[in-house]
Parts: sequence; structure tokens; C-alpha cells
Amino acid sequence: MKQKWVYLFTELEEAEAAAGEWEAVRGLLGGKGANLAEMTRIDVPVPPGFTVTTEACIAYLAHQGRFPPDIWDQQIEALHRIQTSTRKEFGNPENPLLVSCRSGAKFSMPGMMDTILNLGMNDEVAEGMVELTGDARFVYDAYRRLIQMFGTVVRGMDDEIFEDVLEHRRLAAGVASDTELAADDWMWLTQRFKELVRVHTKAPFPQDPFEQLRSATEAVFDSWNTKRAVDYRNASGIPHDLGTAVNIQTMVFGNMGEDSGTGVVMSRNPSTGEPGLHGDFLVNAQGEDVVAGTRKTLDISAMAERFPDAYQELRGIANRLEGHYRNMQDLEFTIEHSKLWLLQTRNGKRTAEAEVRIALDMVDEGLLCREEAVLRVSPDQVDFYLHPQFDEEARGQATVIAEGLNVSPGAAVGVVAFDADTAERWARESGKAVIMVRPETKPDDVHGMLASQGIVTSRGGRTSHAALVARQFGKPAVVGIEALEIDLEDREARVGSFTIREGDPISVDGGRGEVYAGALPTVVPDIKDPWLSRLMVWADEFRTLQVWTNADNPEDAIRARDLGAQGIGLCRTEHMFFEEDRLPIMREMIMARKPIEREEALDRLLPLQQVDFEGLFRAMDGLPVVVRLLDPPLHEFLPSHPELQRELSELKLKLQHLDTLREIDETLEEIRAKQDFLGRTEDLLESNPMLGTRGVRLAMLLPELTRMQTRALFQAAARCMHEGVDVRVEVMVPLVSHVNELRTQRALVEATATAVMEEEEVEIPYKLGTMIEIPRAALMADEIGEVAEFFSFGTNDLTQTVFGISRDDAEASFLLHYIEKKILPNNPFQTLDVDGVGRIMRMAVQLGRGVRPNLEIGICGEHGGDPDSVEFCHKIGLNYVSCSPFRVPVARFAAAQAAVKAAGWRPMPAAPRDKPQRPEPRAAAQDGVRQPATSA
Repeated sequence: MKQKWVYLFTELEEAEAAAGEWEAVRGLLGGKGANLAEMTRIDVPVPPGFTVTTEACIAYLAHQGRFPPDIWDQQIEALHRIQTSTRKEFGNPENPLLVSCRSGAKFSMPGMMDTILNLGMNDEVAEGMVELTGDARFVYDAYRRLIQMFGTVVRGMDDEIFEDVLEHRRLAAGVASDTELAADDWMWLTQRFKELVRVHTKAPFPQDPFEQLRSATEAVFDSWNTKRAVDYRNASGIPHDLGTAVNIQTMVFGNMGEDSGTGVVMSRNPSTGEPGLHGDFLVNAQGEDVVAGTRKTLDISAMAERFPDAYQELRGIANRLEGHYRNMQDLEFTIEHSKLWLLQTRNGKRTAEAEVRIALDMVDEGLLCREEAVLRVSPDQVDFYLHPQFDEEARGQATVIAEGLNVSPGAAVGVVAFDADTAERWARESGKAVIMVRPETKPDDVHGMLASQGIVTSRGGRTSHAALVARQFGKPAVVGIEALEIDLEDREARVGSFTIREGDPISVDGGRGEVYAGALPTVVPDIKDPWLSRLMVWADEFRTLQVWTNADNPEDAIRARDLGAQGIGLCRTEHMFFEEDRLPIMREMIMARKPIEREEALDRLLPLQQVDFEGLFRAMDGLPVVVRLLDPPLHEFLPSHPELQRELSELKLKLQHLDTLREIDETLEEIRAKQDFLGRTEDLLESNPMLGTRGVRLAMLLPELTRMQTRALFQAAARCMHEGVDVRVEVMVPLVSHVNELRTQRALVEATATAVMEEEEVEIPYKLGTMIEIPRAALMADEIGEVAEFFSFGTNDLTQTVFGISRDDAEASFLLHYIEKKILPNNPFQTLDVDGVGRIMRMAVQLGRGVRPNLEIGICGEHGGDPDSVEFCHKIGLNYVSCSPFRVPVARFAAAQAAVKAAGWRPMPAAPRDKPQRPEPRAAAQDGVRQPATSA
């Protein structure tokens, strides 16, 4: 049985039979093709057409740009069937059928791949259409569009070549817009455009309609691998092996006069999520005029006045499709002689705020259930609420240099770059924060948009390319600033009397639609948004994994608790010693050559550390606080060895120029002290300090250090308990690789804790555990679990030791190359290596709980705030993840999604017609044994 490469819009059932479930149908027909077929099935007015599948694209690319057998024949056959249904004929001047050729991958990639309109037009067809319509202006406007698109998409010409000629013709005709050009102008432009194609490509514009169609199909397939498409997929996490479908659709024309028009509309506001149509509209225009930003668009509300019947029909269809797909829809439409046609629907791109509100509203409207709403919003969108905003006092004093459409909210600060290549280069090579400023953006600008902090354009509307891409990637954007005059040759822009030069700093508020001179300071936002707060309540109900925080001071602890942290999973005590009043004492302790000298220094450190612990206990009243004993090598507290050598050399040089005996004696004393300090520092130097004398190894050599920290910790706990604070202490020993290390440290901690409790006449409940950050500790987790009351995976060091690489050195040398070349799927220091590090973690969980079933296990590396890593932690049955304060909401949400997925919920419906349906109860897929997370 020969493979079917082409499906009519009326053949959705056949596609479903071939592919299976809806997601597979989308994979076969692409999102656009599947939705066009679905709209056809439910009787939405869609111009007839057919889809060439993604499988055809993959086969074409695999054959180095040649059609495999049958693909072209099946296209011709499908075209004949369209001719029958429309009663028109492709290439027939007396009754011509014109078609569009559009891309359509499984996942929406707005503007990233190519489109060609008005295929089938040639000199004879143009003459015939003039006779049929009596409208030469419309016909030759359509014809020149085909030539321009064919020249740029198929032949690779620069679009500016055509636009420059068009601009000169407008100037010669004394008109401001394309709609004011007469039929003679368009006829002249058509001939001129054909000449440009011949001169620049060394080949004439093809008069054979079938050659046009075949070339257009090939060009759309080829556009799958353009730089802009690859960059977009990289940024969106879309696989590169999916291919794009090609949709061939009967043309309907919005540029046939004042009773025709075109537009792009969202079923809800894509910036805020508010209900109601939101979009752009133009009279007497074709679709690319709206999205390209080359013409000033009208708000969709203008359509209600100009075409009231079509507007009401559009609103009804938008509501119907939204209910059908259970998602906000992005619709492209055309009105031809007052008749409404839908050319596309897809799930609309939206901001984080809009996503949250829409999910909640759809629950209230009965379109989604709460679990689906939680899956609909991504953890990255929750993270967006934590992005900085402009300081209001500074904003009030700032100079507003321009105002436009507020199409993508957020605050961005950076230097101006006037083209995409400059923006990318400055961001990549110089690390500059960049604001890209353009007349309008095009698909080829996407690499610069991704590299920029914000986007500003002088043209374009709410559904322009710039607006869509900015919303997709959370880039603050202001578009359609009509007063902004950009001079790309002189590399400057003017707004009234204000001049902006390339490299000047500006600030962009995409929520207000304002651009400010200079770099405005930003502040951490208050995330108590009512919509997000409601969603987070649901998330907290669903998740079983607790979220703790990494905090070393009361300020961070309070911030994290406000953000929903349920404990401190990592207090790094070494950070407390880097304070100005502690570092000199710490150095004295390190440099001490006699035990009594070390004890004296530790005695001075103890009350300082005790105060720190008291602050944490008060901030986390009633919640657990995991305190890690000193972890880094001692030499980290000392000046660098080269710096000490330089200072010693300077002292010796100084000695040679001294005259008085007193000065000489004083300098000699300094030299002796510096030499002693240098010698002691050299004693502490190690070739590989991260695998040297640190953590428990240091504590084994200096047991008095463990005693001091334990005493400070338990004296702080006792004082706080006397005040009525509910203290929950957990002492964590770092870098354990052998159970005997932990036994020794446990004895020290227990003896000191008992002594303090007797002195303070208070019983302090506590746990003692260890970090699992050395592979041997994971392999011997059953032995260690007999001594430890909790485990905490230190996945930063565990990843280093499993891979055998230094994080700092690897990221500066080979690691990024590995990721780029797909040797590694992700940076293992950002997202857990589930196959390697994850296997060791899973083993440790099973071994540890094999000897201690109620063993508390968490993770306190940076992975604790990574959504994919959080999901893995849920699967293997951890009790909690711990992350930095500002990642707490993200981790809470990721934990909720992990629980909802484990219960059998799917992020998207199996088909657009499916309604919320609670999955059958089933055990969550876990490799570890989950212990119920203790209530906060």
C-alpha cells in the first residue's frame, strides 16, 4: 500500500485512522493543517484546501531537497479535487483558482517559516481576472504580491529590494500608503518586480502555475532548517526532527475593495487574559499587511462598525472554537465582499499573566478542571512574576521619550541595537544587556530578539510579528511608536527633539507601553497577584513534595517563608564567617599553631554564630532548619597565595629604601609575620581542594570546630525556646563517604548538645543527618542510613563527582560544546542527569529507606529549583526539595505538576472535543518509596 502524503481538509477521519490520537494527528498534519481540517469538520467557513504532511517534509529533506515518489502526483490529484469543489481551474484565465502555500508544524512557530500567496497568477490569468472582476487595481496588487513573495521566499532575494521600489513609487505618486496607489501604479510595479526577479536571480518569474506551486512547496519545506526557525526551536524546546507540513488553500481576498478586509484576532487579551476579542484589522488588505507591521492597523472593535454582521459571526466563531479547543484561540480571517472566511486557528501565544488568568477563568467557565489549569501554566511563567519591575519613585522622575502599544509586559533595561546581528553579537560577546529597536521585526530578526532584553518598534500592532514573539518568550515590548523615526544608516533614532544613538541606554516598560531615557533602577516585585495566588493555592493542595529553601540569614529566610517555603533545607554556616567582623577571627583560628590559640579564636566566633542561628530560628518559627556544618577548605578564608607573595615582595623592596632603625625593625617584623602567614597558607594548599580537606574531613582533624558550631547552634535553640519559639533543629554533616566519619561526628554533636541541654535545662528535639554528595555515600546508603536520621542530596557536588568534572572548569571549556553538539542533552548542573546521577540517587533512596523506612530525604543543590529536576525528585519519593528563596514559587508549582501528572492527568486534551475527565485512580509511577511529607 503506497504511503499517503496528502490529505484534503475534508479527510480528517482518514488522518486520524492513520495517525491515532489527536497529538499524533497534529504531528502528521501540523497544527495548522489539523485545525483547518477540524474547523472544516465542524462547519466553520474555511476555504477548501489540502495538507502535505510533515512526513513528506522529512522525506524531502532526507532526499537532499528532492520529492520522493508520489508526493507531487498526490498534490496534483488533491488540487484537481479542489478545482471540482470550487468550480475553478488552476491556471485557467477564464475562471482561475489561486491558492496560498503556508507552513504548519506540529508546534506553532509564528512567522518562522515561509508563506506564499496568490499562487496560480501569471500574465494571462491577470488579464482574465481583470475581465472577470473589472478591478485592475486589485488584480495587479495581488500579482505583484506573488512576485515579491516568490522572489524572497523561493529565490532568496532581499525583501528590501522590492520595498525600496514600492516606496519610490509611493513618493512619485504623492501618496502615503499602498491603498492609495492606482491600478496603473500596480501594473507598473508588477512589471518592475518581474524584472527585479530576472536580474537578481538570473531566471525569470515562472509563468507556469504548477512550477510556482512545486517551487513554493519546496521552499516551505526548506524553511524548516533556516537559521530563524532553528533559533526559535532551540529557544522554545521544540525538537528539530518533526518537520513542517505545507497547507495549500484556496485564496480568498481581503483586498477586493471597501467591502473586504482582513485581520488577526485573539479570543482573549493575550497580555492580560481579559475576556473579549483582541486584535488588529485592516480594510482592503491581505493578511501579511496586518502581521508585517507595514500598515497602521485598526483595533478589532473598528470591524464591528464597518462590518457588523461579519463581526458578530467572528465573535461567535471565536467563542465556539475556544470552547471546542478549551484554550484561547488566535484566529486569522479574511472578509471577501462581506463574506467571512477563517484561514487559521491555533492556541494563542500569551504572557505569563494572561496564561494564569485564562486558566483560572476557564475553570470558572467549566472548560477546564483545576488539575488541568495547573498543568496549563508552566513553572517558567510562575517565575516571570518574580522578575524585577521598575522602581516607582525612579519612574516618576524619569523622562518618557516614547509611548506605543503595550504588547508584552515587564521591565527591561539595556543599550540600543538597531539590528538583530548587532544585538546578538553584543549580548553574546560582550555580555551587554540589549534593547533591540527596529522599524518592525521580521522572522529573520528572531535571533536578535532572543538575545535582547526588550523590543521596541516604530510600526506594528498587537498581533504583529514583534508582539507575538515578545509574548512567546517573555520579552518586554512596546510596538507601533509612530513618532519614532529610525535612521538605520546613521544608527540613530529620533522622537521629536530627542535623539537615541546606538549604544545609548534606555528602559522599556512593556506593561505601560512606555520607553524611558537612561537605565532605570529595578526592584523585586510583590508577587501577591490575586490570580496567581489562587492558582498557587490549588498547586499546594495537589503537591505532596514539600519545598524548603536555602538561606543563611534571617532576611532570606523571611523572604522565602513569604514565598511559601516550608523550612530551611540548607543553611551554609561558612557564609556566616565571611562577614567583616568574623573573617579576621576565622583567619586567626586557621593560622593558630597551638590548640589553645585555636580555642580562643573559636570562643570569640561562638557568640557571633549563635546570634545568626537565633535569627534563623525566629524567622522559621515552627519550621525545620537544616544547618550544614562547615564545608569548604580552610584556605578559602585566606588571601590568595599569589597576593601574599606579592605583598611580601613589596615589603622586602620597601626595606631597601628605609633609613631609620625604627622603620627597619617595624618592617622586618612585618616581613616575619607575612612569611609566617605565607608558610601556614602553603601548608594548607592542596592540588584539588574540592576533593581535599573539607567538610567532615576538616571536622575530623579539628573536632573543636564541630563542638563550637554545635554549642552555638544549641545555645541559640535553647534561648529561642525560652522565648516561646518552636525550634526544629536538623544538624547536617557534609561530604561523608564512610559511615565511621558520621559515627564520629554524631558522637561529638550528641555530647555537646546534651551538655547544652543540661546547662539550659531544656529538651531540644533534633535530628542528625548527612549530605549525600559523594558516590560512595550513595552506594553505602544502607550503612549510613543506620546512623543518619535524614539524607540531603547535595547534587552540585554529586554531579561533579559522578561525572568526574569540575563545574567551573567544565562550563568554561568543554561542557557548552557538549550541549551544543548534543553529546549531553542538558547542562547537568542545571537539570539533573536522571540517567546517571539520578540512578545513584534512586539507589540511595532505596538503600536508605530499606534500613530506616521513615528516613527523611531531600535535595539542597541548585537542582531543587529546576522544574524537570523537581519532577524527578517527586518520582523517586523525596520528602522535599530546597532551593533559593526566589525559586520557591517555581518549585512549589513544579511539584504540583509532578503530582498531577503522576495521577494520570495530561497537559492537553487527547482531542479538541474532549472535555475534562478525571483519570482512573492509579499508583504514581515511582521508583522510591514515598513517605508522606510532614505537615508544615
